[in-house]
Amino acid sequence: MTDQQFKNVTHCIFDMDGLLIDSESVYKKIYRSICEKYGHSYGGDLAFEVLGRPERVGAELIINYYKLPLSIDEFQDFYHRLQREFFHNVNMMPGAERLLRHLKKHNVPIALATSSSAESFALKTGHLKEVFDLFEHKVLGGSDPDVKHGKPSPDIFIVAAKRFSDVPDPSKCLVFEDAPNGVQAAIDAGCQAVMVPDEALPEKYTEKATLVLKSLMEFKPELFGLPKFD
Repeated sequence: MTDQQFKNVTHCIFDMDGLLIDSESVYKKIYRSICEKYGHSYGGDLAFEVLGRPERVGAELIINYYKLPLSIDEFQDFYHRLQREFFHNVNMMPGAERLLRHLKKHNVPIALATSSSAESFALKTGHLKEVFDLFEHKVLGGSDPDVKHGKPSPDIFIVAAKRFSDVPDPSKCLVFEDAPNGVQAAIDAGCQAVMVPDEALPEKYTEKATLVLKSLMEFKPELFGLPKFD
């Protein structure tokens, strides 16, 4: 899409895992540990399919793909034990805090829309509370009753738009994502989507994004009618 095709927006909605915080590498480590216990090597197209999905959906996909002798609840028990072990000091991704603080400074309403549950969110962001307090509101899809269907369904971004105090039309919301499922959800919700994919993600998975960047450091707010960086 050319610069002229970008539409001006007034609000921004952010995914979290792999976009704002460097957690996807930890997720891969957790999934790899579980799969290796049963003699399988986690990765490939399955990993891209799981990316951005709600926890239980990801668990079901992995169980079915590798025919693991586990129920979803058993998989999640294992998963949550490893979460508590590995998610103790996850770092912000390059450019993430800079962008959030810039938008906040210029009174651009921002929201979080993550597939994580409230428990998982608290575990990953407890040491980053000051940054995550910048959001006007947060939609934690894994435990939010209003999010009936996880990404790639558009529910989470429709809910996020509706919860802004001035209730903008989704077309006025710019979504930031790293996962193909999240981009699909954003587009289907009526939003534009800026994608910052994993460098290993095949290009075919980025085709639906409005704009693809290597890092949030590359983002130019003025392309979408937002205030330039100072």
